Amino acid sequence: MATLHTPDLCVIGAGSGGLSVAAAAAQLGVSVVLIEKGKMGGDCLNYGCVPSKAMIAAAKQAHLLGQGEKFGIANRKAQVNFEAVHDHIKGVIAAIEPNDSVERFTGLGVTVIEAAGEFADRETVIAGDNEIKARRFIIATGSSAGVPPVKGLDKVPYMTNETVFEQTKLPGSLIVLGGGPIGMELAQAHQRLGAKVTVLEMFEPLGKDDPELTKFVLDQVVDDGVVIHAGAKVLSVEKTRTGVAATIETAEGRQNVTGSHILVAAGRIPNIDGLNLEAAGVKYSRKGIEVSRGLRTSNKKIYAIGDVAGGFQFTHMANYHAGIVIRNALFRLPVKVNNNIVPWVTYTDPELAHIGLTESQARERRGKISVLRWPYAENDRAQAERKTHGLVKVICSRKGHILGASIVGPNAGELIHPWSLAISAGLKIKAMTDMIVPYPTWGEVNKRAAYGFYAASLGKPWIGRVIRFLAKFG
Repeated sequence: MATLHTPDLCVIGAGSGGLSVAAAAAQLGVSVVLIEKGKMGGDCLNYGCVPSKAMIAAAKQAHLLGQGEKFGIANRKAQVNFEAVHDHIKGVIAAIEPNDSVERFTGLGVTVIEAAGEFADRETVIAGDNEIKARRFIIATGSSAGVPPVKGLDKVPYMTNETVFEQTKLPGSLIVLGGGPIGMELAQAHQRLGAKVTVLEMFEPLGKDDPELTKFVLDQVVDDGVVIHAGAKVLSVEKTRTGVAATIETAEGRQNVTGSHILVAAGRIPNIDGLNLEAAGVKYSRKGIEVSRGLRTSNKKIYAIGDVAGGFQFTHMANYHAGIVIRNALFRLPVKVNNNIVPWVTYTDPELAHIGLTESQARERRGKISVLRWPYAENDRAQAERKTHGLVKVICSRKGHILGASIVGPNAGELIHPWSLAISAGLKIKAMTDMIVPYPTWGEVNKRAAYGFYAASLGKPWIGRVIRFLAKFG
């Protein structure tokens, strides 16, 4: 006979969003059941953000050994032990794992059920030998790697983000299907660790970001040795004696691309299979579960957060959703999602970060705008560290409201923070110019970009007339 649970909240999925909801609710004294059929920590800890950044860090270290000459230090060729790199990746996961463990959440008072959960009706979930009737349900099941319908792909051994970090031997030559953030990050990392990498992208690589800034990234990735085929339609894939071969069609015609391994990084699909959403009266599409701006589904007792709710597929987005659901579900506050304040970062080298509107979006929506730029080459810290390849680009309204910001260069993911704060708090560009920034730091690039808003005014004739007039008074 099934064990009956009647908590205030039932969370399905123990990824970043689900864990955030469960932890916050438990610490508020709310009874919580947390259901997870796979690994605690979900995709981010086990197959995504954490292992990929650990691999990127190893690749960056290998690359740095060949960059010493400009500092008067002899260059060295990195000797990569890929099995040790694999151990490093697993070690990073293991160090973070306790924060997401069953033991930690049980200690917080959460009832953790390790089984698949599915809805039996509009107010009941079945998970193993457990029946849960909660006051509110939160679906936080995340997403998985999408596999494009390429002829022959299902007949060859391919990797996704769920398997690529299990490799203990470096691929000799890697074909990457997809030139988005995941594809470009892993392509560059594998190239720097010693593989020969080819990226096949149907459209433009990193096409969701500002092309003025993505050029910095793509130039470096190509300089590292990665071959990128943009506008490439993959017609078929087949197994060969030495690995795999892909037939592609580009503006130059058809050609074959060969490799020892193939990695699929062609987008994500929401994890909705097996939830029996029909029984719950929850509307969904192939893009994910349909939610209101308050993240409530078509069943008022059920919310959906993170990747499964469509929209931006970032760990920090799931955490943002978690905070909104806590306020809506527990405190009945009318809080809504604001996608305009969500930043994102692509962790290539150089990094690429963005928040708000791009230049093209701002011109389309707002008409007249001010575009502010400041190059890393004009930053003294960047010169000292010989890392001058980068740019800050800020979009403002004519009255100084900050509409968006993009940064490409070293530490871009950190340097986007003040712009994120400014946009979420509704600050004007003056707030950035008033900020005192320590010298010499990377952060000066933000302030110098902000000064550009006023630079045009300084050359106007009336400014000189005012100064001369005031000088008459001593």
